[in-house]
Amino acid sequence: MELFRYEKPVGFMGASKKFGMLSLTLVIASIVLLFTKGFNFGIDFAGGTLIQLKYNGDAPISDIRKTLDASKDFKNANVTFFGSNEEVVIRIKTTSGDVGQDIGDNIRGVLKTTGDFEVRRVDMVGPKIGNELKEKGLMALALAILGILIYVSVRFEWRFALASVIALVHDITIAMGAISLFQVEVNLDILAALLTLLGYSLNDTIIVFDRIREGIRSHKSHALDQIINDSVTKTLSRTTLTSLTTFFVILTLYLFGGEIIYGFSFTLLVGIIVGTYSSIFVASPILMWLGFSVLGFREKEADKLKREKEKEKMRAMYEQGTI
Repeated sequence: MELFRYEKPVGFMGASKKFGMLSLTLVIASIVLLFTKGFNFGIDFAGGTLIQLKYNGDAPISDIRKTLDASKDFKNANVTFFGSNEEVVIRIKTTSGDVGQDIGDNIRGVLKTTGDFEVRRVDMVGPKIGNELKEKGLMALALAILGILIYVSVRFEWRFALASVIALVHDITIAMGAISLFQVEVNLDILAALLTLLGYSLNDTIIVFDRIREGIRSHKSHALDQIINDSVTKTLSRTTLTSLTTFFVILTLYLFGGEIIYGFSFTLLVGIIVGTYSSIFVASPILMWLGFSVLGFREKEADKLKREKEKEKMRAMYEQGTI
């Protein structure tokens, strides 16, 4: 199905420097945010206790805060609404000694004067486990990028591999910058979203690179920018349809999925936009900036084809008994 039909290739590479400056600005801004504002780590990584309560009616959040501040065990707890005025989330710091306590029963006793409610969820993570999860999460991201680099290096020429990895780092950095800017709570769901984003962005880039490689083999021109313009134009309908379909699904999750998957859907929403943009305006121009040679690639392909034919000829002679 073709959403767009173009008689002439769109001049994407003519604006590559402008988009390159835009990407560089966004990446630098994201890095600045990460070092200045940092992440709002949830209990998965920072350690602590999270308690979700649902009241029969609007939750008296002011009374809850005053009651908790008066309690020795829950003093300085952070209390916020969770998706509606009937539900609240209580976040408290905990030590390893607190983990064995029945926090649900404790909170029922402390807040019994604030109204009728039920304890919907109690999550507890010790600080040691939180640090371990944080380290393993970063390791998972690093190993995923390394694995992608190896995979693309085997499948494509090394400049394609390097361009795709730079585009992935670009996407992840901007997504993390958005998470830092809006202080989205970072937990295991966010890590899952970032890993999902790696796969989505790579898939988009691989499809574009496959078409560029086909264009290099079949196109009459030796100019890489013309081949990229023609190849990206041919994939534009597919990229638009795939991106819009995924975008509307994630947008639905973001708008109607509730507070519990807000961070996951927000990260994917940003990632889909940035990933689609980078596969066209970041990954493809990097091939030119890395000095990819169309003539050199065609010579290697010709040599490879020649060696394959010689092998087939030798095999045929062997089978016929002439060797």
